[in-house]
Amino acid sequence: QVQLVESGGGLVQTGGSLSLSCAASGGISSLNVMGWYRQTPGNQRELVAAFTRVGTTNYADSVKGRFTISGDNAKNTVHLQMNSLKPEDTAVYYCYAHGATYGGVFYNGPYWGQGTQVTVSS
Repeated sequence: QVQLVESGGGLVQTGGSLSLSCAASGGISSLNVMGWYRQTPGNQRELVAAFTRVGTTNYADSVKGRFTISGDNAKNTVHLQMNSLKPEDTAVYYCYAHGATYGGVFYNGPYWGQGTQVTVSS
């Protein structure tokens, strides 16, 4: 069973920086995609950034140029560096993954972390 454990987040002023990290465990051989979604009350989760096993990245338009995602396939970890934060970045951020191979079997997922709060004060 894939488990995602997040760290980071917290409170920062507008223009500040925060970072988020996520580690996947569960005897995983590989993960096709790891990334981050975020959610605010009353809204659906939206993709923030994703990192694929072959090294490609994808960003929401609202964070391009400010956020950077990176990953380590060998360790099954993903890191999100968030710079020039704005109040509208305030949300609960969820680590996610899909396309997991463990025990010699492929599982599509998706898998979710427990969420971590990011608050940007104005």
